[in-house]
Amino acid sequence: MAEQRSGGGPRADHGGRAAPEHVLVVFPGYHRPWATWIDQRLEAHGVRATLQRWDPPREVPLEDSLGDLLLARGRVLLVLNDWFFELGPRPAGEWNDVLRGFVAAHADRFAAVNLTNRPLLPATAVLEPVSLWGVGEEEAEARMLSRLGIEPRRSGNRRPAPGSTVRYPDTPPEIWGEVPRRNPRFTGRDDLLTDLQQRLMDAPRGNAACTVLGMSGIGKTQIAAEYAHRFSPDYDVVWWVNSDDRNIQRDRFGELAVELDLPTGSEPGERIRAVREALRRGDPHSRWLVIFDGWDDIEGVNVMLPHGPGHVLITSRNRGWGDHTDLLEVPSFERSESTAYLMRRAAHISAAEADEVAAEFGDVPLPLVQAAAWLGESGMEAPEYLRMVREGRLSTVDEPATGDGFPNASLTSWSILINRLRRSQPQAIEILSLCASFAPGRIPLGIVRAYPQAELPEDLRWMATDLPAWTRALDTLVNYSVLSRESRGPATSVEVGPHQESVHMHRLVHDIVARLTDGEHREGHRQAVRTLLAEADPGNPMDSRHWPRYAELLPHLEPSGALTSRNPRIQSAVLNCLRYCFRSAEFRAGVRLAEKIREHWSAFMDPTSPAMLELTTQEGNILRSYGRFRDAYELDLALRDRLDAAPVPDELGSLRSAISIASDLRFLGQYRESERVQRACLAEARRLLGETEFLTLVAGHNLGVVLRMLGRYQEAYDQDVESLARSENVLRTRHAHTLNSSNAVAQDLRLLGHYREALARQESNVRLHVQILGPQHLQSLYARAQLALCRRREGGFQQDLGATMAGLLEQLEQVHGRGHYVTLSSINNYANYLREHGDLDHARELSHEAEAGYRSLLGPAHPVATGVLANTALVMQASGERADAMAMLEAALAGLTASLGPDHPWVLGCALNATAARNFNGRVSDAAELSRDTLRRARHALGDEHPLTLSCQVALATDLRGLREVEEAGKLEEDALLTLTRTLGAQHPHTLSARQRNRPYWDFEANLG
Repeated sequence: MAEQRSGGGPRADHGGRAAPEHVLVVFPGYHRPWATWIDQRLEAHGVRATLQRWDPPREVPLEDSLGDLLLARGRVLLVLNDWFFELGPRPAGEWNDVLRGFVAAHADRFAAVNLTNRPLLPATAVLEPVSLWGVGEEEAEARMLSRLGIEPRRSGNRRPAPGSTVRYPDTPPEIWGEVPRRNPRFTGRDDLLTDLQQRLMDAPRGNAACTVLGMSGIGKTQIAAEYAHRFSPDYDVVWWVNSDDRNIQRDRFGELAVELDLPTGSEPGERIRAVREALRRGDPHSRWLVIFDGWDDIEGVNVMLPHGPGHVLITSRNRGWGDHTDLLEVPSFERSESTAYLMRRAAHISAAEADEVAAEFGDVPLPLVQAAAWLGESGMEAPEYLRMVREGRLSTVDEPATGDGFPNASLTSWSILINRLRRSQPQAIEILSLCASFAPGRIPLGIVRAYPQAELPEDLRWMATDLPAWTRALDTLVNYSVLSRESRGPATSVEVGPHQESVHMHRLVHDIVARLTDGEHREGHRQAVRTLLAEADPGNPMDSRHWPRYAELLPHLEPSGALTSRNPRIQSAVLNCLRYCFRSAEFRAGVRLAEKIREHWSAFMDPTSPAMLELTTQEGNILRSYGRFRDAYELDLALRDRLDAAPVPDELGSLRSAISIASDLRFLGQYRESERVQRACLAEARRLLGETEFLTLVAGHNLGVVLRMLGRYQEAYDQDVESLARSENVLRTRHAHTLNSSNAVAQDLRLLGHYREALARQESNVRLHVQILGPQHLQSLYARAQLALCRRREGGFQQDLGATMAGLLEQLEQVHGRGHYVTLSSINNYANYLREHGDLDHARELSHEAEAGYRSLLGPAHPVATGVLANTALVMQASGERADAMAMLEAALAGLTASLGPDHPWVLGCALNATAARNFNGRVSDAAELSRDTLRRARHALGDEHPLTLSCQVALATDLRGLREVEEAGKLEEDALLTLTRTLGAQHPHTLSARQRNRPYWDFEANLG
């Protein structure tokens, strides 16, 4: 936002050129004192100025950001140093290109002053910057005015009275008291610093005091130091008081008496009283700033806190300052600030990698400083660095030293606080020590009180029995910003009791507390935590109502040692968390967890034990759902081989293994073999378990899926209807498996051409999915995508369908990534819609993306990877590239026929498209021959009234008409129109298109089941 200053007077004239009436002063927040001084000096010479802070977003082209500056009238004065060109950050090459191009083209509008003796970019010469570095105030003013073509006013050369003007930035305040040196890498925080200044300026005289509040490491001291440097021209006295030790604080504050030349003795209390009185009177200086850094213990505040015409700035973790001063809470960095800092320090990482690192550390400055140091100084790649952090091999307070003064100061500050708490509130330290055995972040601390039957170590038993002590200790930690209290939880009652409390401990705090608290009881505390986690296991990860609880427990399994436990109860809880990852579609977390479990359990557990068999089953489910089909297949084959070699047969284990292998084969495109194995599994499940066990229900559902992939839609429908009825009877309608079976039935109906019935069922099904699983669950997103296809096929929802499909695609990408197979399916379907509605460029882009994505995921020979070629060919055909489209369609047809056989609906649909391509390329006789054969096969495979069969009939009529066989063409066309009208309705798009004699086509719906 621009900050406007007004100045009067006519235009000056210099060297025959009209001087500007207005100057836009563009500065990085770092150089606000210079901008303020320039503004005042321009006003003194009758030139109106506006201040514009410069920090253009990286994602906005630099030329656009500079062009926006030219919207202001007059000249644009850039306040430069080498830092100016690092904002963003942007490559130097981009700056040089824009300076040589855009800026050079508008050189008459731009001017610059230079505040550094370090070299600037070569192309900066186009700005002809005048150097203000190292020169006195009068010379700096003369150089600036000359560069802008402003004739100095005589009155402007007379120095105003002291106190009536802004101090020249290179002139320090008369008293400058041990303020930490300015951090050359200070990043962002411009809005916060401006807010802080405004609060102090607007406060009532005598009470201008503000506390910068936040946990250690959030950057409070750096903000206070930057404030002192940035706004030093506003003050005659700036005095820094280290306040984390009371005696040091008293001595340091009292030393100001000497600097103020106050008549007083050497006793600290006497000096403090004299300093407070002098500050209150504003004598000898009324423009003063006193900074108390790290003042957490507010006892004796009335003896120390000064009042008067000046300003007091405090940094603290103690919220109790709200009773005495204004509070300004320091948030984490804005993400753009975090990524800009990381990319400046570690130029080899990408914006996406910087974003991931920033997210890992919650945008908190201290760990980001450490991360930037590791990445920048070691040249380590970001993925490797993050892996080491997540595995606990690097701490957020590990060196290398950065030169920014963060780590040691932070550790010292925390050490002082913990020692203070150890004396005054030892139970708070015990809570902290227990928290160190959880993972950082959200900690379900209330489980300590929720499960009193759990065996706690002797030093922790008070937590389950002494509620007042528990409350006092937690309040103390929250008050000192060590923890923040989070009262939301998995319980649904309105009243949230102590047993449901959760707290948040930042990773930085967690690392430091783990270092500084007594480790003597650490193993006992870890054992207590894993026992509590097992007690808190709801025992049913299939029920979505328990998912919030599992989400709370999951991060704490490894830090507590639960993954290495040999206790069956704890192992069961670990497996339930893995099942939760699968059922809730948290696949990435599930893959990591399964790998860690296997790593630990393989050291002491038989690979064919029940727990290891269940681990393999769940790991395979997660890998399959995550899109790692080949990995899942190899894992399941290895398990089958171990089971086959076992001396004692395990019929149930072998059944579970075979069901997994059948699913793997289906995803890998081996549909016939998958059906064979799946039918054997269903028979074996019925024999071993009966009709109503969950494994039997899964086997029945999976058989329906593979039948659908084989194109045997009626058989799939019959199987899915039976599976749904059993699931509704055994699991009830709200179970996730039942919802999935209902999805399958609606999909079968749509593929059979019963569009209205499919739509009605899927609308109801989606409502239940969203209600039970939530709108972002993968199964819900899949159900919503199926609903969009139902609406498209039904034909009556075309107006808003494109926006719906685009929104679904965006959500799938956000939740599961662009390369997930369900996302690729959504990309493919949206491309088909766009092509149908004339947006050929976007359709082509998405079709190519889907094609490349499936080829990478499945390999080029997979039926789905082959089928998507048909969609790309349709875009090419619509764009007039008919020869290339025909070649691609013929190749797709040959590939699909070889893998699926000539009667599969996918083959028939591709053949329908190939007939059109032949016709459009003048091969009408060949088109008619293929059309006749395709119609015959479609009638046999799908029936006379299926929409695809009728499309084949319309296509054959078109080809026959081209061969002058008008009578047969007319009969085929008339019969097709009558059947379309009767089955789909007279206003359905298929019917209207056939009546208008538009050539029919077929979209390939890429689906892996």
